[in-house]
Amino acid sequence: MAMAMVRSGLLRTALRGGSRAPAPPKRNFSSSAHHDDAYETEKWEKITYAGIATCTILAIYNLSKGHPHYEEPPPYPYLHIRNKEFPWGPDGLFEAKHHHH
Repeated sequence: MAMAMVRSGLLRTALRGGSRAPAPPKRNFSSSAHHDDAYETEKWEKITYAGIATCTILAIYNLSKGHPHYEEPPPYPYLHIRNKEFPWGPDGLFEAKHHHH
């Protein structure tokens, strides 16, 4: 019985054309079809360093320029209308506390 199974297995292998499985087809990606991977890596490393240098120079230039200073607006009384007391006291929650003694 065992010999019959071995013979049928060998027969199937011989009919299939050998004991090796066919090699899977090689996939060609568009990024590595005609270029070396080391070349691509070096190219993007150089682009990255150039971008870092450019952004640093632009940031230094923009931060070194002056910016306009405007006068403080007058304290308009209608901006702080209080019709009822807040639960935390007479001043706003994020305003400076004015304590009158």
